[in-house]
Amino acid sequence: MPRFQKISFFSLRRTMLGAAAVAALAAGGAAGAQTRTLYIGMNGGTMEKAYTQYVFPAFEKLHGAKVVVVPGTSSDILAKAQANKDRPQMHVMFLDDGIMVRAIGMGLCQKQRPNPSLAEIYPAARFKDDMASGVSLGMTGLAYNAKMFKDKGWAAPTSWMDLADPKYKGKVVFQSMSSSSFGLHGFLMFNRIQGGNDKNVEPGFKAWPATIGPNVLEYIPSSAKLSEMVQTGEAAIFPLTPTAVAALKTKGIPVEYAPPKEGAVVLMVGQCVIANNSEPELSQKLAEFLLSPLAQANVLQYGAQIPTNPKAPAVGDGVKQVADVNQWMKTAVTIDWDSINANRPAWNARWNKTIEK
Repeated sequence: MPRFQKISFFSLRRTMLGAAAVAALAAGGAAGAQTRTLYIGMNGGTMEKAYTQYVFPAFEKLHGAKVVVVPGTSSDILAKAQANKDRPQMHVMFLDDGIMVRAIGMGLCQKQRPNPSLAEIYPAARFKDDMASGVSLGMTGLAYNAKMFKDKGWAAPTSWMDLADPKYKGKVVFQSMSSSSFGLHGFLMFNRIQGGNDKNVEPGFKAWPATIGPNVLEYIPSSAKLSEMVQTGEAAIFPLTPTAVAALKTKGIPVEYAPPKEGAVVLMVGQCVIANNSEPELSQKLAEFLLSPLAQANVLQYGAQIPTNPKAPAVGDGVKQVADVNQWMKTAVTIDWDSINANRPAWNARWNKTIEK
């Protein structure tokens, strides 16, 4: 994977000021037009804040439109889109890559039209037939409570199997495999270590109750509770992405990321224009805008989202974040989403019945 471009803060500022001037001129022309509203489904929290404060306003001025976030997990957003397939209530949605593959298979996405920003992103960030595109790169590895580890003199974790270390008994927090990509990734890597693969999860299910299972304090549906559980000293170690770790650190939560030696799992957040929505043209323009270097530079700077567009400039802490992810991507693994999506309903049912019983 090529390195991201680095530029000075002043160069970035000139770029942003230039774009702002264009937006202001365009806004003047659209002043008398009726404001159209686009609804976009995405994760809440840090991601929503970064886009709402630092990305959407420029698009709104440029097109005389309003962008409203419908917050939720990828599973939540997919369920909403599926329930309203005939009369979509949203125009664009962000989903984790595996769930995006499912959405495309359900016919919920409209092909993205060719545009310069789409042509600039990494080839791996373009979904088949351009039915969706990646807006941020990442991977699921391990994160840990840095304060607790320091106080107890523990070395940073280095393996997925550290989740089974007896010293973490009652201190492992694990996202539910049935509702979280983080939980799914962690389980599948454990399953591989036990001799399974993405089509055969029997080894993982068989070994879990005697290894990681006894260490788990709580299975959580998403990562929303992690900040509280780290601060209260309940959580020692858990699956998470470098982006999520960076977001927690900006809030003063003492967490660090640890890349497992067996590899982290590639996790890309994708976007798709929802099929048959009420504003197909404007939705396409939003999808294009969100891949632009300016938009991606802002969510890197303010939301720690790693760009899929290599022309997005990195400044400040973003330079190191991008460099780290580039390094970790060298050992990151990809998973077989076709097999996983075909079998996941059965896996989810088994997980809920035998693991989270």
